[in-house]
Amino acid sequence: MAARKLRSLMAHFERLEDPRVERTRKHNLLDVVAISLCAVICGADSWPDVEEYGKCKEAWLRRFLTLANGIPSHDTFGRVFARLDPEEFGACFAAWVAEVAERLGIKRVAIDGKTLRGAHDRRHGQAALHVVSAWATEAHLALGQEAVAGKSNEITAIPRLLALLDLEGALVTIDAMGCQTGIAEEIRIAGADYVLAVKENQPRLYEDIDRLAEAVLADDTEVAACLQEGRGHGRQEARACWVLRDVDAIRDRGRWPDLRSVIVIVSERTVNGESTDERRSYLSSRKAGAKTFLEAIRGHWGIENSLHWVLDVCFREDEQRHWAGNSAQNLAWLRKMALCLLKAEKHSKGKSIATRRLLAGWKNDYLLSVLAQIPRNSGA
Repeated sequence: MAARKLRSLMAHFERLEDPRVERTRKHNLLDVVAISLCAVICGADSWPDVEEYGKCKEAWLRRFLTLANGIPSHDTFGRVFARLDPEEFGACFAAWVAEVAERLGIKRVAIDGKTLRGAHDRRHGQAALHVVSAWATEAHLALGQEAVAGKSNEITAIPRLLALLDLEGALVTIDAMGCQTGIAEEIRIAGADYVLAVKENQPRLYEDIDRLAEAVLADDTEVAACLQEGRGHGRQEARACWVLRDVDAIRDRGRWPDLRSVIVIVSERTVNGESTDERRSYLSSRKAGAKTFLEAIRGHWGIENSLHWVLDVCFREDEQRHWAGNSAQNLAWLRKMALCLLKAEKHSKGKSIATRRLLAGWKNDYLLSVLAQIPRNSGA
């Protein structure tokens, strides 16, 4: 059973092209990938950590892997991942995640970017890598990523990322950086609906929505509305959401494909007796109720709390200095896969990701239960 689980894992990476010349292939490429993923799941955050994990678990790993020449050195792990094609590595990830997504059914997808602050090399003028990720907010599943040189390039990365995903029927949320007519069109072509945040960087659009919201809400006409309240962490929050259907008031409405709804959310937060409020606006191609939009927009920030924050705090992503070659991108793929597997493990409900990583390192059986979240490949 255990061997089948790991073979299922490795089957997803069989398409990887080995970047090493034949005479230097001392270690099997799939062994290198499998050890690396297991090590990252179990708490390894650097190549020396990965090597140490392999040496400590060598006897156990030999039950599933070839290891003809033992455990690779940390330099070998580093060189292999620096030279692996990140697009090929991402395609392997996508093949795995597509099976999971099909089984779960993906309804909401959040897209947002994060800078890998340690992935820079000032000596050679190499900027930190910026990775735009897609996150299934309800399934807590990373769907894909695209790397660019900086945050300002997110606009070019988002269409490439959209092209990699199966979004049929999904509701895609993106912050104001992605509020572009071209991106909205790509989402509609993919068979999905968009919810795009509108801020002052779109002054004409922002002004139209502001004027529309003021007129509709002041007139107290019937609009789809929803109110939610909550208390926690020493603060009280209230959120009111209105869906405005009169999109004819948007002067450039023809540029936004299938525009059907304008969403306005007013949030009030009270901390230590002091209250602050904020109004946010969105465009959408979907005709839905205020509750649906409010949940989707609140769920969008799950990519910050459940993906980016966890990668920083539990995987120490921002501290990692992997700038050589393709290391940063490929390690980002490994961390996302490890995180998805750890989140999917159902027998440790209530335990943090940090605790799950420790358990995986301590208990081989628990690690196998984490790896079992990978659906069996038809060719395995």
